[in-house]
Amino acid sequence: MSFHDKSLLEEWVEEFRGLGYRSASTIRVMAQDGGDGDDTGLVGFRLPGAPTEIYLQPADHDSAAWVVTFEPREDTVTLPAGTVQMLSDEMTVLAALCSFLQGKSHELTIAHSAPETRE
Repeated sequence: MSFHDKSLLEEWVEEFRGLGYRSASTIRVMAQDGGDGDDTGLVGFRLPGAPTEIYLQPADHDSAAWVVTFEPREDTVTLPAGTVQMLSDEMTVLAALCSFLQGKSHELTIAHSAPETRE
């Protein structure tokens, strides 16, 4: 069961934004080809002041677990203390978003695996 499509993830990201986390990061939802043509969903997270691409995605096609991927960098980054503090705050939001998406996926997995009741 693939349930991480772009439209559902857009709903979840909007719900997360409504939780009041303060963030200057850009969060965007993209379609991702799961290998068999399914849209498995991909969430991009762009830290302000740091050109590293960060992605949140399901650990695998049908998993409720989510992982964060940091794209490799070619250049060294040197930052002052204030910027490091701001990045630390943004990493807290990133971790919260990953946990939120994992929780939503887990809830959906449980809902889809619950036995149907007959009346």
